[in-house]
Amino acid sequence: MATGIVPSVANVTGGQTRDRNNVHSCSKMAVDRTTPCPETQSPMTEWGPSLEIFGMSFINYITQIQIDFGAIKLLQAECQRVGIHKPLIVTDAGVKAAGVLQKALDALPDLHVTVFDQTPSNPTESAVRAAAMVYKANACDGLIAVGGGSAIDCAKGVSIAVSHEGPLKTYATIEGGSLKITDRVAPIIAVPTTSGTGSEVARGAILILDDGRKVGFHSWFILPKAAICDPELTLGLPPLLTAATGMDAVAHCMETFMAAPFNPPADGIALDGLARGWANIERATTNGQDREARLNMMSASMQGAMAFQKGLGCVHSLSHSLGGVNPRLHHGTLNAMFLPSVVLFNASAESVQKENRLNRMAQAMGLQSGTDIPEAIRDLNARLGLPTGLAAMGVAEAQFDAVITGALADHCHKTNPRIASADEYREMLLTSL
Repeated sequence: MATGIVPSVANVTGGQTRDRNNVHSCSKMAVDRTTPCPETQSPMTEWGPSLEIFGMSFINYITQIQIDFGAIKLLQAECQRVGIHKPLIVTDAGVKAAGVLQKALDALPDLHVTVFDQTPSNPTESAVRAAAMVYKANACDGLIAVGGGSAIDCAKGVSIAVSHEGPLKTYATIEGGSLKITDRVAPIIAVPTTSGTGSEVARGAILILDDGRKVGFHSWFILPKAAICDPELTLGLPPLLTAATGMDAVAHCMETFMAAPFNPPADGIALDGLARGWANIERATTNGQDREARLNMMSASMQGAMAFQKGLGCVHSLSHSLGGVNPRLHHGTLNAMFLPSVVLFNASAESVQKENRLNRMAQAMGLQSGTDIPEAIRDLNARLGLPTGLAAMGVAEAQFDAVITGALADHCHKTNPRIASADEYREMLLTSL
């Protein structure tokens, strides 16, 4: 079984403080790890002092990962290591119905376990509230997220809600809430059952607030204390969900590789993840029992999230916003729809051209040239059985203004290698329709 500590690729460049993908200007120097500008507050992080010289990247290691078939058997040992004795499992009805929840319960024979299985497909503030009430009523002391990104992100929201006062939006990144999240959060162990979001190794969560906004929460404190990545749990995933979540992983690898910040470790992780994802997504979709493909897709998902601490971009600012406008739309499918248009938009970015980004991605994808990428993505989407565009998903032009407003405010907007205007977002939406 492969075990070990995996590298985080949190990044700071160009005199800016970056909280995952959120950017704050600093005039003289930059600090990372959700640290404020030194003009306004002491440059400290939750891990201690971390002062970065102007333009210098900050790279650190993040969490412990168990990845291999059968890793779920290590769940109780990981709980003991982390100090969780009365866990609340956060999951959803689909995971329960598929029998995957039972596999997690079977791996916890000696612990007092409570289950919350009402996580919606796009986790909401109300779901976080409901789970937090169950957590407190049963005197739980930690969380185990069993599911896709929705369950893991919901658990991250619960970890904040049970330990911090006030409404959840207080801690949203765009509300300046990252620094308000402290080490009081409840510990989390993540057990992904899909290969897509990589939330098990990410310091962020995406939740829909009561006011309808789909926003990010980012802090090293909500990073899971352990990630148990068992491809066995994905063998029963239906083809379309395999395809949609897999394209989420591919999008993470591609979009963070195109992001401008200097971070060679992130770039290497993203390119390798892209190669694994591109080569195996169709195999895993066609034959869900293909164990080699499932292992590689789980690795691609994990690697995409390890790398996207560097930043994402317009694919995600658009999909986050549209997902808030219509929460029934699947995030990974939206990413697949937006990828071709965003790759075309990014092709003229200075950093993308200077560092030959598109051709390097093309090589990882087995293509002749970077110019082949947009059409290759469309062709792959078709072979996977995904929609032909946004219109096939029920999206209409009448929704564009709301989507554009949300995209411009999204935390991923400023880390795209080329900053998009409202008109440019509109063009991307039209070409993705």
